[in-house]
Amino acid sequence: MGVAISIANHLKILFQPERLKYLSRAVGVNKACVFCEGLKKGVKFESLIVFEDELSMVFLNKYPYNGGHLLVLPKRHEGDLLKLSEEEYIGLHKTLRRAVDAVQTEFRPRAMNVGANLGQAAGAGIPDHLHYHVVPRWDGDTNFFPIIAQSKVIPLSLEEVHQRLLPYFK
Repeated sequence: MGVAISIANHLKILFQPERLKYLSRAVGVNKACVFCEGLKKGVKFESLIVFEDELSMVFLNKYPYNGGHLLVLPKRHEGDLLKLSEEEYIGLHKTLRRAVDAVQTEFRPRAMNVGANLGQAAGAGIPDHLHYHVVPRWDGDTNFFPIIAQSKVIPLSLEEVHQRLLPYFK
């Protein structure tokens, strides 16, 4: 027992039980897909959806790396990029470009990370429903606080991000 506590203290682990519930859904402990479940609620803050059309949708990331972190995904529950139809692929990428433009225009980041983790071994938290991350970045957005306090400060609430981005997707 003492060794486990020593290792945990050495690694500076931040325990967050809510995250376990979220991830357990992703790996099939609970069969429902968080994205497909959110889609049933429509575009509103409670679903974290800011946009949907016939082929794609845009969610706020419930656990953002930075304020304005979005997820862009096909509407159809599919984890394999190569299994999207041509129409789905084009629609998804048009929405991805629209999401990047919305984040760029509204939040004016210095740069952005845009990408997808294809499969669980690549780091996908929800591997069965393909999704791209759009993460705005600013100079200094990784600072001393994560090192000292093992926490990340995100200066925008999910609700504020949702409200600010809705007009770009109307």
